[in-house]
Amino acid sequence: MSSELNVPMGSPAPAVSERAADSEGMDYRDWVRRSYLELVSSNHHSAQALSWRKLYLSRAKLKASSRTSALLSGFAMVAMVEVQLEVKYNYPHVLLIAFSVCTTVLVAVHLFALLISTCILPNVEAVSNIHNLNSVSESPHERMHHYIELAWGFSTALGILLFLAEVVLLCWMKFLPVDSGGDRRAGGVGPTPGPGVSTPPRQNSGFQAALASTIIMVPVGVIFILFTIHFYRSLVRHKTERHHQEIEELHKIKVQLDGHERGLLTV
Repeated sequence: MSSELNVPMGSPAPAVSERAADSEGMDYRDWVRRSYLELVSSNHHSAQALSWRKLYLSRAKLKASSRTSALLSGFAMVAMVEVQLEVKYNYPHVLLIAFSVCTTVLVAVHLFALLISTCILPNVEAVSNIHNLNSVSESPHERMHHYIELAWGFSTALGILLFLAEVVLLCWMKFLPVDSGGDRRAGGVGPTPGPGVSTPPRQNSGFQAALASTIIMVPVGVIFILFTIHFYRSLVRHKTERHHQEIEELHKIKVQLDGHERGLLTV
């Protein structure tokens, strides 16, 4: 029994002894100062994490914009070149002007988005490949934020909406001359039937096909617009809730620090 009591106890761990020594030699003022420094350092790391997240989000948006713009602008150019117009058919002037304007605006919008992505993306990629936390400040994604959002909006929202309109106009250009009858051929003057000859009923299946494509595409365009608005509002709501949570966390930390300062003043 006595031998067990006389066994010398081992010395405490270095970390524990240092922590005990620090706690014994530290008053409330030093403890509050250390807590504040730890808070500042943690906020600094969280700010860097937020900056890196914005960097990766901007890079993803630029990549998606460049791919989508290159794909849709290529399709629009192929559709304009490969469409075969009927020489003997008198197309409506409004249809020709609408098809030309829509194709030109579509290609211009996507090429502008592609230009922005091509100019900014290499600078963002160069910084994102550096394995250094402090290198995020060298990326131009914060300063070029408005241009990145503009390219993203042109490539996704406006560009896809114009592409849907392009599909509708292309259907009218392609199917309208089919079974159109002789009254719209050769400048709108067709052969007149002889006396006693009955003209067969004109089916005009091309007009029906173009009208069917328009009827299908109109609800698709409305759904696309509603989805875009809903997605944007959901994203803004998510960001707002996230900012409210961060503000509440900062308020709780401030209340805790104020409580420690009051305790220090009372002591």
